[in-house]
Amino acid sequence: MELQDKIVLVTGGGSGIGLAIAVKAKSKGAKVIICGRNEDKLKTSGEKFDLTYYRCDVSKESDVLSLFDKLKSEFGDLDVLINNAGFGYFSMMDEFDAEKFLAVYETNVLGAALMAREAAKIFKEKNNGTIINVGSTAALKGFVGGSAYSATKFALRGLSECWRAELRKFNVRVMQVNPSEVQTQFFETAASDSRDFNPTKLIAEDIAHAVISAIEMNDRGFTTEFTVFATNPQ
Repeated sequence: MELQDKIVLVTGGGSGIGLAIAVKAKSKGAKVIICGRNEDKLKTSGEKFDLTYYRCDVSKESDVLSLFDKLKSEFGDLDVLINNAGFGYFSMMDEFDAEKFLAVYETNVLGAALMAREAAKIFKEKNNGTIINVGSTAALKGFVGGSAYSATKFALRGLSECWRAELRKFNVRVMQVNPSEVQTQFFETAASDSRDFNPTKLIAEDIAHAVISAIEMNDRGFTTEFTVFATNPQ
């Protein structure tokens, strides 16, 4: 897909991986919309990088429907959906908090599904489109304390496969990227300990590069799923 003048919507786009993808897409000439829950963060990032922004909690169906109403009114179309919104909750399996467990599912799984449902309506009608789901290596292997988070990423991987099976006949590409540890605000909020920047580990721009490269492949083909590792993390 040639990104010049394409309309790209990035969830969780106010910071981190989402913002890096948005900025990279913008540099390719795309018309980029970011959304998220934190309006102040969206405003700051939107104004800094000249991105359209809408407040939207993807776990709330009414917010998603309102977002797509605005999108159709102001842009009239959509070419790419980046399902990036998500957060982590980590706890030993015999100690997890049910409300926090469910909240992760509502954003990471239901939120992605609601966004993809509305995008798919547009893509099927125009017989073209791309969905990128931002997963994690936690979608490939569980780990101690990862019950809630890993389960949502396994679920997202299953959704990706189902959507791919349904949408390929409409020329819609569904891909999932699985980053290993990326140094973003995700870890600042999810980790119990503070972490200094490590130049040998991944940063958001690395994932943005991989995602945009995958999108830019000619529409006749696509990479169904790809994992991004740091080469030699110390």
